Amino acid sequence: MRIENSFIPVRGVGETTERRLWEAGITHWDAFDGSVVGPKTADRIHEFVDIATDHLSRGDARFFDDSFPSGERWRLYENFRNDALCFDIETTGLDADRNDVTTVSFYRDGDVTTLVRGDNLTAGALREQFADAPLIVTFNGARFDVPFLETSFDLDIDVPHLDLMYPCRRLDLTGGLKHIEQEVGIDRDRPDLSGEDAVRLWREYERGDDAALDELVSYNREDTKNLERLADLVTTRLHDACCPEDATF
Repeated sequence: MRIENSFIPVRGVGETTERRLWEAGITHWDAFDGSVVGPKTADRIHEFVDIATDHLSRGDARFFDDSFPSGERWRLYENFRNDALCFDIETTGLDADRNDVTTVSFYRDGDVTTLVRGDNLTAGALREQFADAPLIVTFNGARFDVPFLETSFDLDIDVPHLDLMYPCRRLDLTGGLKHIEQEVGIDRDRPDLSGEDAVRLWREYERGDDAALDELVSYNREDTKNLERLADLVTTRLHDACCPEDATF
């Protein structure tokens, strides 16, 4: 599903009307001819398409993040997937006021960067990572990763955000990231490691075990890279669930 296949941001167009458009073969903005809907709705669609086409040509993900209903923002992913910034953090606990961020890994267009506490994990380095990202991808990042970083480093991470926990729930995929990965067939090199192990590894590194840091970084990087695989799978399943079988996109 691409943004250009979507009519649901238009006032007066809900899931039912959008599906009628698709069933009539109107599966792209360019195919809309004013049919299927009433004249007022048709005018609103034409107006939206004109404005949205300009924003899309400029890569303005913020416009579409604001335009789409919150439950449909997964549709931004396909358009921005090559520049989307997947990221995941490891911490010494769950309270940002008392605990520390130990590592943050970023995955973007095949490249992975890891920032480590006491080395290169700084507010400036984090700002640099987020600066030109059109879309960030996390799992439970809206409730945990983003506010934890904002509190710990005095940041304002104001970037369109696809938190995969919520589209997963729409597909009845519940539980933590690793449980969902197992359910959908995403393999891990270290399937037995957990968040508790991440804390343990950091403590071992603080006591002088450099190998523990290597293992922690590897674990964190795998979390981050797997977000792309999960995003691909989830957005494909949501596309298949909401679209007519015989519609051509």
